[in-house]
Amino acid sequence: MDPLTYKEAGVSTQRAQHVIGSISQMAQKLRKIKRRDAPGGFAAILDFPNGYKNPQIVLSTDGVGTKLLLCNKVQKFDSIGIDLVAMCANDVLAVGAEPYAFLDYYATSKLDPLTSRLIFKGIVKGCKLAHMALVGGETAEMPGVYQPNDFDLAGFCVGLIEKDHVLEAKALRAGDMLIGLPSAGIHSNGFSLVRRILESRHIAYTDLYNGSARTWGQVLLKPTKIYVEEVLPWVQKQKIKAMSHITGGGMDENLSRVLPYGLKAMINMRSWRVPKIFKDLQKLGNVSTPEMFHAFNMGIGFVLICDQKNAQVILKKIAKSKVIGTLEKRSSNERQVECV
Repeated sequence: MDPLTYKEAGVSTQRAQHVIGSISQMAQKLRKIKRRDAPGGFAAILDFPNGYKNPQIVLSTDGVGTKLLLCNKVQKFDSIGIDLVAMCANDVLAVGAEPYAFLDYYATSKLDPLTSRLIFKGIVKGCKLAHMALVGGETAEMPGVYQPNDFDLAGFCVGLIEKDHVLEAKALRAGDMLIGLPSAGIHSNGFSLVRRILESRHIAYTDLYNGSARTWGQVLLKPTKIYVEEVLPWVQKQKIKAMSHITGGGMDENLSRVLPYGLKAMINMRSWRVPKIFKDLQKLGNVSTPEMFHAFNMGIGFVLICDQKNAQVILKKIAKSKVIGTLEKRSSNERQVECV
C-alpha cells in the first residue's frame, strides 16, 4: 500500500494558503486599525482606537442562511459576502456600537480559487461599506462534511461603544417616533420560503423576473443593505434612543426586543410602499399577509426610535427614510407591536 497523504484525502493546505494570500491583498485598503502581531499569527490582537474614554466591546455572529443555495444555483458568488458582513454589522449597529473588526469562517468540500475569490471580494466590499477592518478568519476544506460545490459562511463582528452611550429601553417614551429605513430587497432572511414558493410554481432562478431584463436569481441575490454610514453619525450624536435590525421574525419580533414592558409600537402599514418582489412572492405562494410580515422585512430593513424633535432632523438627512409609527402606552393584555 502506497503512503497516504493529506492531499490524497481531499485537503490541500497549499490551495488554502493561495486563497488566504489573495484575501490579504484585497483587504489592504480597508480600515486601518491599531493591532499587534500575535506570535505565529494564530489570532488578532487589537488596541482600542483613540477617542474612546471607557469603551465596551460588542460582539455579534451570524450567517446568511439558505441564500447560499441560490448562489450555487445561479453561479453568482460576488455579493453573498456583503450579506455576511451586513447581518453582523447591522446587529452591532442596532445596539449603538461602531463596527470595528470582522472575522469570517468559510468552509467547503474543496476550495475553488475563482469561487473563493469572488466570495471574499464580497466580504471585503462589505467591510468597506461598514468601515471595518478584516482582521482574520478561517478557511477550511472539509470533504465528507460538505458535498462537492457546497459551502458555508459565518461572520463575527467586533464593535465598540462608550459605556455611558449604551442604548437603554428606559429612555423610550410614549410619543417617540419610529423611522423606517428602506431595505434593498429580501436581504438574507426567509429564503427557505422563497425557494418553496418558486419550486411550487416550477420557476427557475434563470427565468426572467416578470418580463424584466433581470432573472429571478439576480433579483433575489441583491445583497443586504449595510446601514452603518447613514446611521452611525446620529448614534454618536446621541440623537437616537433605540434601533432594530429587521431580520427573521419581521417587524413584530425584532421591535419587541428593544421595547420596555409598558410601551407598544403602533406601525402604520400604509406609511411605506411594499416592494414588488414581496407582493409577487405573496401572490405566487398564496401566503397570508401576517405570514409575509413574519418571514420578511417587507421593505423596511432598519428602524430608528427617537423623539419627535430629532426625528424631524433625521428624516431630512437620511434619504428615503420615513415615519412608520409611534410608541404608545401598553396595557398587559396588548401586543407589544401592532400593525394597523
